Amino acid sequence: MSRKVVRLTLDHLAALDGPCRACLFWQLDPVTRGRVAPHDAPAEKEAWVSEVLREWGSCGRVVLVDDVPVGFSLYAPAALLPGSQAFATAPVSPDAVLLTHVWVAPEQRGGGLGRMLVQGTARDLIKRGGVRAVEAFGDTRGTGRRGACVVPADFLSGVGFRTQRAHPTNPRMRMELRSALSLRDEVEAALDRIVGVVRPAAARPTRATRGDAV
Repeated sequence: MSRKVVRLTLDHLAALDGPCRACLFWQLDPVTRGRVAPHDAPAEKEAWVSEVLREWGSCGRVVLVDDVPVGFSLYAPAALLPGSQAFATAPVSPDAVLLTHVWVAPEQRGGGLGRMLVQGTARDLIKRGGVRAVEAFGDTRGTGRRGACVVPADFLSGVGFRTQRAHPTNPRMRMELRSALSLRDEVEAALDRIVGVVRPAAARPTRATRGDAV
């Protein structure tokens, strides 16, 4: 079974299932969101992604299992996500990008795919430069009253986020990209050490016998 993380495209978004596919909680303010008919929501989501791709660049990552999209992350500057103003712990720090979605199909959960999406997000932002951190609004109640729109706080804690501004239900959490890069380097170094331990030792030269002498 192959697993890999790639850039989000409109084709990927159309192929993904689940509640986030048509969710506009982050992309529109409450008044505008209330005017969108349910059957128009997927098209509105695609229009938002398309505009951000043009104006800002890559705004998501997709995890593929055997080349089938089974989960995605979505992120952008908070100015492009007016729904973020609904939180008591807003606004997002000016040096950070806001991570809004980390969604994995239920049948694929528990295998580390969510962590792969967060790492792919961090790797993209590190390469692009100009961003110091990723922030997210967590939900201490799991999926909470906003359903799948808000990432559970315990998941964020487990993948490297720390509380930036505390709140009983929706803390604003932050992951420094420099720390994410250092962690990746430490993991790679640890793997190198493990490989070195298990690598078979080179055969020691033996003393030549009379039959070996030339």
